[in-house]
Amino acid sequence: MGVIVEAENKSSSILEEAPAWDASEFPDWYREMQESAWEAARALPLPRAKNEPWRFANLKQVAAVGDYVAAPPVDEETARELVARSRMLDTSEHRGKLVFANETLVHDERPDEDGGLICASLAEAVTTHGQRLQEYFMTQEATLGSEKFALLHKSRTRSGLFLYVPAGMELTLPIEVYHYVAGHCASIFPHTLIVTGENAKVTVVDYYQSASEDEAGLSCGVVDLVAGQGSQIRYVACQNLSTRSANIHISSTLASADADVKSLQLQLGSAWSRTESVSHLSGKGANSDMLSVAVPAAGQEVDQRTLQHHAEAHTTSDLLYKNALSDRSRSVFAGLIMVDEGAHYTDAYQTCRNLLLSDDAEANAMPGLEINADQVKCSHGSTSGPITDEEIFYFKARGIPAETAKQLITFGFTAEVLAKLEQPAIEALLSRLVEAKFEKLA
Repeated sequence: MGVIVEAENKSSSILEEAPAWDASEFPDWYREMQESAWEAARALPLPRAKNEPWRFANLKQVAAVGDYVAAPPVDEETARELVARSRMLDTSEHRGKLVFANETLVHDERPDEDGGLICASLAEAVTTHGQRLQEYFMTQEATLGSEKFALLHKSRTRSGLFLYVPAGMELTLPIEVYHYVAGHCASIFPHTLIVTGENAKVTVVDYYQSASEDEAGLSCGVVDLVAGQGSQIRYVACQNLSTRSANIHISSTLASADADVKSLQLQLGSAWSRTESVSHLSGKGANSDMLSVAVPAAGQEVDQRTLQHHAEAHTTSDLLYKNALSDRSRSVFAGLIMVDEGAHYTDAYQTCRNLLLSDDAEANAMPGLEINADQVKCSHGSTSGPITDEEIFYFKARGIPAETAKQLITFGFTAEVLAKLEQPAIEALLSRLVEAKFEKLA
């Protein structure tokens, strides 16, 4: 790996020093928005133990966010090596690919912008598609505890994807976006904004990765999915940062009438990962599937907070989170199904399942319901337990060693979630990544 260019003031924390704005780089409206967000972020305290949205959270990891600094530029050699590594899907299996290294676009392979399609980096979209970007950019406030980090992201983000798919257009192959963080204690703030017109279809895969497994970095990302009437969005966030890194991922889905959104998170890396996912069902017939697979090991911690918000009648949502915990790893899940007044005939499910692969693993779950309408079908639940002796015996009786049996059982445990995405190429890729994680542990 090449040498990282040193930042001018590497000791300045992202929580203490204002972002460096270049008046010539971005238009006034964007710079003013970021300045306002910075002041608001500074005014908010870090989460405390008494804050309910941070119940069971590791506040030492939260405080450690202050140790990270702005990411310096990467040199050309590093950029070339990272682009060469960015080959998750075969070229025949994706429609476009963008690679960001420390928030700089180092590889640009995007579909032709025909028929009203917009596929641009965030920095480009701010200038060339500013009016449309303002209409959708971070319009949904963070409500699950990470307001400070959402504002910090808003004040610093300058990289990521803006994708607008016009009415009736279908992109059958996915678009891949790679977000790399490089350098000791460097931080990145990647943003993904996907907007679909009526009856449009699109799939996007985000990869969050470290340039080096030996470096501690921070990714503080935000994803906004805005699904127009009758449209379909498939979104995957694959987090495989170094096991010394930290991850904050805040996502918001807004589904209009008859829209169908499926979002999946795969959590493999980072020492600590906090994800907050909100789905707003705002039109009759809207559906949201919220999916997650986490495979923490050693001392890794995964903190997951969710909200399924049914604002209109005849809407559906289904949440399925599965965590397979090894060694002394730890997970936290807190989810709420909220049904507004008048949102009758809501159909919502919430399930969190924890597979404990070690006696030292710890799983905490807090599912919840808030129902303010009639004629609804809502259920929630959580289970935690180890692999049983009977399951191991079944495999051993067929000549399969116990450790191999554990892996096979775990693959089967996670496969149900991956299959719900209904994207065979992506499902195969994610399965390979899960398998690679277990091979690494072995």
